[in-house]
Amino acid sequence: MEAKLILYPLLAMFLLTCLVAATLIRRRISFYKSNRIHPQKTATSAQMAASMADSRAADNFRNLFEVPVLFYVAAVVIFAGGFTCLPHLVFAWGFVVARYAHSYIQCTGNVVMRRFYAYLVSWVFLLCTWLMLAWQLLSA
Repeated sequence: MEAKLILYPLLAMFLLTCLVAATLIRRRISFYKSNRIHPQKTATSAQMAASMADSRAADNFRNLFEVPVLFYVAAVVIFAGGFTCLPHLVFAWGFVVARYAHSYIQCTGNVVMRRFYAYLVSWVFLLCTWLMLAWQLLSA
């Protein structure tokens, strides 16, 4: 199996991060314009939270730099070590799909239990990835 196949889910996660960033920027610009607030009045996260009630996109953008970092590291190790195989691809794409669902849920209606289930599913795929990678590294 081609090692580079594991990089496609990584690129899909980068695309998700870009999409959420664009959503965040669009919402903030709209907020500033519609409320006639100068951006300097929201220079800190505390000031932003006090001014802007809708923090869904910002919260999700921060989320994309937490757990997904473990995914990025695993994908790079899988690629560099030549460990790409069908189970890793299934786990990687499962993680990505769950993270897209999580982002969609959080940036739209933000139904907490649905978001939690998407988050949990992504963690299961990530855990499977790391357990299999650990097994491959230890048995190599």
